[in-house]
Amino acid sequence: MYVKIINMDRESDMQTKRPDWDSYFLLIARVVASRSTCLRRHVGAVLVRDRQILSTGYNGAPKGVPHCDEVGCMREMLAIPSGERHEMCRGSHAEINAIAQAALAGVATQGCWLYCTHEPCVYCTKALINAGCKRVVYIHPYFDELARSIIKESGTDVLQVALDELPDDIFNI
Repeated sequence: MYVKIINMDRESDMQTKRPDWDSYFLLIARVVASRSTCLRRHVGAVLVRDRQILSTGYNGAPKGVPHCDEVGCMREMLAIPSGERHEMCRGSHAEINAIAQAALAGVATQGCWLYCTHEPCVYCTKALINAGCKRVVYIHPYFDELARSIIKESGTDVLQVALDELPDDIFNI
């Protein structure tokens, strides 16, 4: 005999904790960021179309290349400030890695949305526009005025969601 016991209060509590779609994908981006091997900043990115994940990416060295957590941070060794000389880094940004993972798997990105823990830099912004990204949702700002100007000119929708607006008890189910 099978008996199903339902606690109505628990079910109604679970319903109120269900995140909206933006929060859902941003929470996933935060989990993706946990794979980062960067010693300065952990960034996670999720490309989505029609509420389906196309690919994910986090910042770190290319496949087969030692990561910064193994060999040290070139930017730290050369005292390069954040936001300058992006080419002086052995790692790729999370957004670029998400685009590359989609390409590697043969997944089209036209019309996708990006959910990212951080606002994209100018290099990632240009790549996202060229990959057909139509919306960018991020948590932490990254002050790159050129990136902001270019994304505005492209007509791409941009939304910042404050960290304290995301559910923090989502895993207490």
